[in-house]
Amino acid sequence: MSRSICWLTALLLSASNIAYTQQAKDSDSDYIQKATSAAPASIAKDAAVVKFEDGTMRTLRPGTNGFTCMMMGTDKMCNDANSMEFFHAVMTKGAPPEKVGVSYMLAGDDGASNTDPYAKEKTADNHWIVTGPHIMLVGAAAKQLGYTTAKDPDPTKPYMMWVGTPYEHAMIPTAAK
Repeated sequence: MSRSICWLTALLLSASNIAYTQQAKDSDSDYIQKATSAAPASIAKDAAVVKFEDGTMRTLRPGTNGFTCMMMGTDKMCNDANSMEFFHAVMTKGAPPEKVGVSYMLAGDDGASNTDPYAKEKTADNHWIVTGPHIMLVGAAAKQLGYTTAKDPDPTKPYMMWVGTPYEHAMIPTAAK
């Protein structure tokens, strides 16, 4: 099931042109190295790696540990199966799963709106935030952690992203990889 979710998510992301341009320039080995930099070595070594291209997703390396590493634009992430379901729900505007999921972004991110899951760029009122190396916890249980729900939180401390939406999740900064 997670493989089909992964493929559908890739199609949606590719259709919205999030990742294709930079990724097309990377060789497969360069892409694998960049994508897996999102996770601890112990996770990255056995994770599947997928690449978005021409409106589809291509598996560059099959995995054996339930994690999938990829790039969305220049952001690198490695998601477990539950996180893949969660991000699929975000992309399709569907109901997110109740299951707890983990996503590694140990290379940090280039920023996103802290209040609008669909914002593509910074505006005066969408509370754009750049977070360094972090993990994300998704699912209903993540909402019970008690982290700040401020629209403009300190990104060096745990906080909740997309508060008040079905896609609220915890952002937990980590030390640099």
